[in-house]
Amino acid sequence: MKTFRCTCGNTLYFENVSCMQCGRKLGFLPDAMTVSALEEVGDNEYLALAPEAGGRHYRPCQNYSDADACNWMVPVEDPEPFCTACRLNEVIPNLDKPGNRAHWIRIEQRKRRLVYDLRRHRLPVFPRSTHPDNGMAFAFMEDDPGTLEFHDSHQGNQILTGHANGLITINIAEADDLERERMRLAMNEQQRTLLGHFRHESGHFYWDRLVASGPFLPRVREVFGDERQDYSNALSQYYEQGPGADWQDQFVSAYASSHPWEDWAECWAHLLQITDTLETAVAIGLAPPQAMDSDMDKRISFWVELALKINLLNRSLDQPDPYPFVLTRPVVAKLKLINEIISNSGYST
Repeated sequence: MKTFRCTCGNTLYFENVSCMQCGRKLGFLPDAMTVSALEEVGDNEYLALAPEAGGRHYRPCQNYSDADACNWMVPVEDPEPFCTACRLNEVIPNLDKPGNRAHWIRIEQRKRRLVYDLRRHRLPVFPRSTHPDNGMAFAFMEDDPGTLEFHDSHQGNQILTGHANGLITINIAEADDLERERMRLAMNEQQRTLLGHFRHESGHFYWDRLVASGPFLPRVREVFGDERQDYSNALSQYYEQGPGADWQDQFVSAYASSHPWEDWAECWAHLLQITDTLETAVAIGLAPPQAMDSDMDKRISFWVELALKINLLNRSLDQPDPYPFVLTRPVVAKLKLINEIISNSGYST
């Protein structure tokens, strides 16, 4: 994530809602992909002061105005009350239940980072309400939802984080640090983060959009394996027997070895994570601009060097490694293929 500048010159960050130096109200402009200082010019109408906005007027997303849960803006001529990120929501938790509002706000923050990630890569991000055949949607749900039966991820009273037919479901318990860490240990995972869930599930979404019936499918099968093998049986075998002894030679995570779809989604998530973190490192001076080079070999080289430094710093603070993964040659080949598919997707922002 890059940093931004207020009209007063102060450094701004993606989540900021006001400038700590000049006090101006701030908002993220999805069409200009920047955080901008705002000048009120009418009832709930603001002039965006960032040069990238070109003098356009905006209003706050309804979740900004009413719920204090978003900092994105909507062009005044757009009839939609919600921003391009919030209009992806189809289900949100019951906000009257204690704790749910805090969880929902954390989830929304990570979702907006995902949407930024996707738009940075010039990937299509459209709501199912306007694109029922290929749109994206989110359901943020909690366990024991009574009689609600919403989609395939609903099994009894347990909500499973997953993707089906364009709908990405997130169990809001993933926003609870203690619960998420308990699950990480129970699942024997190297890393489990809320943003990581969004990135992983978006990988399944874009498999359907970019791979399933496209020209890259033969190459993807060659590199990731044949996804036509029985998915349920593959997952059952993984959970019963665990990964193969040599999984680290071919896969970025143990879970990636369970099925080609999961291998793709795990590598997709890593590519988004690597790109986002490198962009941040460049923005704050921890990596040179070349780290964001379009050449994936160079980008991976910069990433491996940066990840090592980050891990060493965390060890000095007696904290676990933020990036406890090894990028072997087969894994790098998978990352490069995903990047190639994204680059040739033919979409634009």
